[in-house]
Amino acid sequence: MGRTGLKVSELCFGTQTFGWGADQAAAGQMANQFVEAGGNFFDTSNIYNEGQSETILGRWLKDRSDRAQLVIATKVFFPAGSGPNDAGLSRKHILDQIDRSLRRLQTDYVDLYQMHCWDASTPLEETLRALDDVVRAGKVRYIGASNYTPAQLMRAIMLSEQHGWPRFDCLQPEYSLLVRSTEWELLPLCREYGIGVIAWSPLAGGWLTGKYRRNQPPPPDSRVGRGDRWDDLPEQRETERTWQIIDALVEIAEQRGKTPAQVALNWVLHKPGVTAPIFGARTPQQLEQNLGSVGWSLAPDEVARLDQASAIPLPSPYSFIQRYTRPRI
Repeated sequence: MGRTGLKVSELCFGTQTFGWGADQAAAGQMANQFVEAGGNFFDTSNIYNEGQSETILGRWLKDRSDRAQLVIATKVFFPAGSGPNDAGLSRKHILDQIDRSLRRLQTDYVDLYQMHCWDASTPLEETLRALDDVVRAGKVRYIGASNYTPAQLMRAIMLSEQHGWPRFDCLQPEYSLLVRSTEWELLPLCREYGIGVIAWSPLAGGWLTGKYRRNQPPPPDSRVGRGDRWDDLPEQRETERTWQIIDALVEIAEQRGKTPAQVALNWVLHKPGVTAPIFGARTPQQLEQNLGSVGWSLAPDEVARLDQASAIPLPSPYSFIQRYTRPRI
């Protein structure tokens, strides 16, 4: 993972479905299936399904003898209660929530503790100093950030280096064929400073699985059909560019004997600087399909086609810089 000595699997199993789409039995079956396939990296959060994701993962975790071989990541920021100090990245909230996460996960430590979002209401120094304390206390092995801008991430790195605090060794940004602005600054910054990258929503909430097609209503049992998340609904995702990407995905998948989801995950996995895409699953069948995204590579012409279909016109100053410079290899 980045410049660290920590070794993680090519895919990270996101457990947001635990307690929502998967009960304890299904979650345990899928977690076992993932480990048996060679996976060791699990991602959750203190607020997923009001803590049920951590609780279910913890029940599975306590019965295993290989805890030291597993990499458990969780997060903090979003409201975990109704009180005025039940959200954000204040010292109080971080110290409170790490203990609650450890109790739910039934473990003495988490391998990766991530700030779920930038907190504009808390001084960054306060957040980093609190993280220094939880690392020194042995409750956390590595720290990371999610949903930070390049400037915010760079400032955190500089403050950590200045004060001798642990620095963010991992970034969890949204990154997929539909969301490529991560490539403008965040991925180059992470490569420059040896920060691991675990991409969330690499299938864009199901839009890149092939279940949505031009001029066809979404399946009623799909996330879009159910209206689960506003940022995955048609008014947020449905554009000509989206359909161009899906058309290319479906055609390449058919030619390669893969599924569109496997192609989309493979595209993210092999982008420079990416440590592991985070995928979710509600059933063992979905998990098995996602596991089929590793062990092979897209051909250069297939990558070029997907890059072209998903390309975003660069705004200024990125377009100006691209016109007159070439990135380092």
